[in-house]
Amino acid sequence: MLKEIIWSPLSVSDMENTIEYLSNIWNEQIINEFLDDVDLNLQQIALYPRLYPVINKKLKVRKCVVTKHNTIFYQEKKNTIQLLRIFDTRQDPEKLKFK
Repeated sequence: MLKEIIWSPLSVSDMENTIEYLSNIWNEQIINEFLDDVDLNLQQIALYPRLYPVINKKLKVRKCVVTKHNTIFYQEKKNTIQLLRIFDTRQDPEKLKFK
């Protein structure tokens, strides 16, 4: 069953920051490849939410590595997927907050 993906404010901000960073450093082709990778992974998550490992049992947070520098963190809900973060792994891990 395909689940709807709900973007949290933090995940929206993460995505905007990543696109801004890529646009300053790389060209449009790289940005489009990144967006395609994110889209493909979100489609997989929507179809198979348990495909990726749980990294926080208490919060039931799962981790999907998109690129070596970007990871999606999400929670499976009854009928939806809550997208928590699209985190740039080059950042300080202490910045990784889900709420």
